[in-house]
Amino acid sequence: MARVILGVGAGIAAYKACELLRLLTEAGHRVRVIPTPDALRFVGEPTWAALSGEPVTTDVWSDVAQVPHVRLGQTADLVLVAPATADVLARAAAGMASDLLTAALLTARCPVLFAPAMHTEMWEHPATQHNVSVLRDRGAIVVDPAVGRLTGPDTGRGRLPEPAELFALAEQIISSGTHPAASPLAGRRVLISAGGTREELDPVRFLGNWSTGRQGYAFARAAIARGAEVTVVAANVELPDPAGVTVIRVVSARDMHAAMLAQADAADAVVMTAAVADFRPVTRVDSKIKKDGRAPEPIALIENPDILADLVARRAAASAASAGGQPHQVIVGFAAETDPGLDAARDKLARKGCDLLVVNPVGNGQGFGTSDNEALVLGSDGTEATIGRQSKDALADVVLELVEARLNLVT
Repeated sequence: MARVILGVGAGIAAYKACELLRLLTEAGHRVRVIPTPDALRFVGEPTWAALSGEPVTTDVWSDVAQVPHVRLGQTADLVLVAPATADVLARAAAGMASDLLTAALLTARCPVLFAPAMHTEMWEHPATQHNVSVLRDRGAIVVDPAVGRLTGPDTGRGRLPEPAELFALAEQIISSGTHPAASPLAGRRVLISAGGTREELDPVRFLGNWSTGRQGYAFARAAIARGAEVTVVAANVELPDPAGVTVIRVVSARDMHAAMLAQADAADAVVMTAAVADFRPVTRVDSKIKKDGRAPEPIALIENPDILADLVARRAAASAASAGGQPHQVIVGFAAETDPGLDAARDKLARKGCDLLVVNPVGNGQGFGTSDNEALVLGSDGTEATIGRQSKDALADVVLELVEARLNLVT
């Protein structure tokens, strides 16, 4: 059980924090809600107290004998501010202590997670962006707001990420047991592929696979929890976007190839979890293929580009040129196998040229579509790490620890 401070700013998204509070308390965490005074205009003190089972105050003058403006921050395992309004971000960046929430932020030495929510113009204002940069430089995690419906008729970036995704991120931070500021990934850029590509046969059919994107999204949450800036290239994923992650949606292997190479130069680490089709039909039929009583024509296939190999080649070219690109980039490949063998995996690692190859069994209830996974991780330096069957979030944590170790070696 962790001790969590849930700070609530004065924004319409405060009502969503009620669901976030419920998720945290049902997970067994002890949650103290600290609203700003104006936040009580949106959700009242009795609601927070009833849902949390804890007292709710906004000022430093209540229960003075317990010195709450100091003790709450000192004893917390996580401070989560949702919604974090432009005003809260500004006061936190300036180090102000004008209410109980900002005072607690000054005394907290645990991980601090801000989930901003505001109108697009307020989020994009240079003052807000400066404050976000200041907070991130100090080791706080500030997730980018989601894109969607705002108050009134407005739509754009500024929407609070969904409570379930904020909860999943909070759980990731708590379970890691380390401060994001201490991670070698803090402030780094991580590029992840997720899901399964589809190759069209006709307007209604495709060649595809069973990948859902769960493992890739688990890596995204784990990287965000370490303070990284994360981009996911997602192929046909129907999961909610992880909080704070930039998601680029694609369909086919060629789409993913183009998107990954376009993003790769800026990345410090690349994790290729996506199940990418090795082949595609030579031709796509423009109308639905129908039964006519005859045997169908054989489907001729052609190879798709090898994204992992091309990422490695691009890194090598950048390193040789010593200009542009990211010569110290760490690249992780995935190999989903029905009968994984060590020799074959070693051969694949050598062919691909990546730093780590995560070999995971699939089929018969393993891998695709499940909440857990297991893997053998092979390193280009000859190392091996066996990861027993566990949650995909936990597996992502283990692999990212291996990535962090390699980032420490090359920088």
